[in-house]
Amino acid sequence: QVQLVESGGGLVQPGGSLRLSCAASTSRFDYMGWYRQSPGKQRDLVATITRAGLAKYAESVRGRFTISRDNAKSTVELQMNNLKPEDTAVYYCNRHIRVLFQDYDDWGQGIQVTVSS
Repeated sequence: QVQLVESGGGLVQPGGSLRLSCAASTSRFDYMGWYRQSPGKQRDLVATITRAGLAKYAESVRGRFTISRDNAKSTVELQMNNLKPEDTAVYYCNRHIRVLFQDYDDWGQGIQVTVSS
C-alpha cells in the first residue's frame, strides 16, 4: 500500500501564501499532483506534474500556484501564492501510475487550507 503524507496546510489571509508538501512511500509514479474538495462539491484537479516535469494546472490557479517534484525524494510540492477565499478546501495529494494498461491512483488523507480574513 502506497502512503502519501501531506503537510503545510493551515489558515492564511487573502493574498497570502502557503506551501504544501507530499512525500510518497514509493518512487514509482507517472505523475503526482494535488486535487481539492470543498464541502458539497466534487474533488477537482489543482495541478499535476509528470516525472519529466511537465505540469498541468486548473485554470483557476494558473499563474498563482506552482507545482514541483523531486523524483529522488519522491516528493511533490505546491507553492500557493495570492490565495483567495475560494481556494479554501481540503487538498489531497495524488499519485498515479499506469501498469500493464491499468491505471492506479493513491491518495493522501487530505489537508485543510483555509483562506480567510
